Amino acid sequence: MKNSRKKAYLVPKIFFICLLSFAWASSQTISVRGRVTSDRWPVKQALVTFIDESDTTMKITSLTDDAGYYQIGVPTAIGYTKKIPSADFELAQNYPNPFSSSTTIPYSIKTPSDMSVTIYDILGREVRKYSVGMQTAGIHKIYWDGRNSSGQTVANGVYFYRLQAGGRTRVKKMMFNSGSKHFIALQPGEFSLNSMPAERVNKISEFISYTIRVENTDNTIPVINSIQLENTEVWNDTTINFNVVHLLTVSVDPDSVHQMIRGFGASNILLWRPDMTDSEIQTTFGTGQGQLGFSILRIMLEADKSRWSRYIPTAKKAYDMGVTIIAAPWYAPAEMVESVNGVSRVRYDRYDEYAAHLDSFSTYMKNNGVPVYGISVQNEPDITDQWTSWTSAEMFTFMKNHAQAITGTMVMAPESFHFDRDYSDPVLIDSMACANTDIICGHIYGSGLGSYPLAEEKGKEIWMTEHLSGENNSANDWIWALAAGKEMNDVMQSGMSAYVWWYIVRYYGPIDDGEWDVRYKKGTVTKKGYVMSQYSRFIRPGDYRIDSAVYPYYAQIYVTAYTDSLSLKTVVVAINQGASSAEVAFYVRNSMVNSVTPFITSATKNVVQERDISLSGGKFIHNLEASSITTFVAH
Repeated sequence: MKNSRKKAYLVPKIFFICLLSFAWASSQTISVRGRVTSDRWPVKQALVTFIDESDTTMKITSLTDDAGYYQIGVPTAIGYTKKIPSADFELAQNYPNPFSSSTTIPYSIKTPSDMSVTIYDILGREVRKYSVGMQTAGIHKIYWDGRNSSGQTVANGVYFYRLQAGGRTRVKKMMFNSGSKHFIALQPGEFSLNSMPAERVNKISEFISYTIRVENTDNTIPVINSIQLENTEVWNDTTINFNVVHLLTVSVDPDSVHQMIRGFGASNILLWRPDMTDSEIQTTFGTGQGQLGFSILRIMLEADKSRWSRYIPTAKKAYDMGVTIIAAPWYAPAEMVESVNGVSRVRYDRYDEYAAHLDSFSTYMKNNGVPVYGISVQNEPDITDQWTSWTSAEMFTFMKNHAQAITGTMVMAPESFHFDRDYSDPVLIDSMACANTDIICGHIYGSGLGSYPLAEEKGKEIWMTEHLSGENNSANDWIWALAAGKEMNDVMQSGMSAYVWWYIVRYYGPIDDGEWDVRYKKGTVTKKGYVMSQYSRFIRPGDYRIDSAVYPYYAQIYVTAYTDSLSLKTVVVAINQGASSAEVAFYVRNSMVNSVTPFITSATKNVVQERDISLSGGKFIHNLEASSITTFVAH
């Protein structure tokens, strides 16, 4: 696949370095081994090809392994012995010299040494430095392609190269002439084009010269810029390492399936805020352009049963649109509560009554056409100064001995403030408490965001059921808006099946309440809402998260990917939190995807649909805009 041009901020132009170390060999076939890397990262499943320049039909190939290593056997002309130098180290004249594209700088060392080669211009300014590191005794070479440390081709002229081993140095000159098609070689010590002999020097006939190519295959990770190295002499068993330019590569594997997605949503709590309007309901749960596509509605299970009817109208309309309804109590009924040391708790002798209270809410909502999918035992039981609180021991006792009385709905627990596992681990470890708990849920205020192997081992879904951020800012503040997308990415990557925001209609939420800034009318979708919809509109209940990874790791790019149970669709959500755009190669493995449609939200765009992108070999390249979130929907 043809790679497009890289951006300098993302992947600096890296010229390749080939370090060759030679040992004596007498057979007609010798071993060439080495490693292909990019910025120290291994390049997996790259194709390394040696082409005999005297007979280009002779090609020998090898694939790199997961650590970037390859090994290949190539024929050589006759055995050739390179002797260890008599001096501690020697620096030979480069060849060809002058050169127009690349040149070889040979050197030799008698004892293992920490080596570096530095190239300077005629004014003594450093052009490029090769920090080779510790090398074994023998003859070695560096290839220079006439580029400086920024990847730019240098000007024609005289250059110096210096070999340094510890405190010892050697210096020689060379000539670069990129515009000349025919030129002759400088003899060692000669630096005038007018004084050179008519034929080249340094001609060596005891080896076969190869052209070496390093290229992408369908499985190369990361995607690289193919390179070709010509006139490579092979004498003996040889090590040739390549450092190549790469693109950030996102690998998506539909065959590697993680958690089922139950949905994305938010809360509508009527104890403190007014109910949603019909227009807001449509905007929240509709899946069309300009709508959020939320599929979960969280409501309050109030202590006062006379107020339960207040939740019916909005919940019923949402349920009829296919939305999952969940509920959580903040307060237990007053007659079941006692205060101990200033902390409100459910009386131990009223646990059965409290379970019946929760069960009656489930029955009431079902009888009014709103089946509740899940009921939490207590919202934030570890908050002791605002509503009914529970210690971890009290929560465990209730879940083990009383929660089975809650019927007709999923039982959710412990829903702690920061997903405190001191609350949930005892429930999961005990067989009876675990059997009475259907969903492990919690909030992520301050901490608690991360994978939960114990819950997964017990076969429990993990839900994030409340969080808010940027409450002191408008939801149209782009920094906070994009941060919400990053949080959704992290929740999904942690293995959670649901992401539930706090208030739906609020100045810091997905739909504006008109109370922060008069420019934003009540009922309009905020920037934070558009970011959330990059997930909720396109990733639907019953989809599965599939494996995705950014390679090499890049701190500003975050990706998750999803598919349905029949693998008929693939959705990839990519966030670029960086201040610069990033060109990224996306590779969808083992897929029949032919094209994807990008939808982008940025500081200036709101889920804008862009032109379809065709895939070749499961790959496509896309430039992720700076500070943006893009959803790719496959066809």
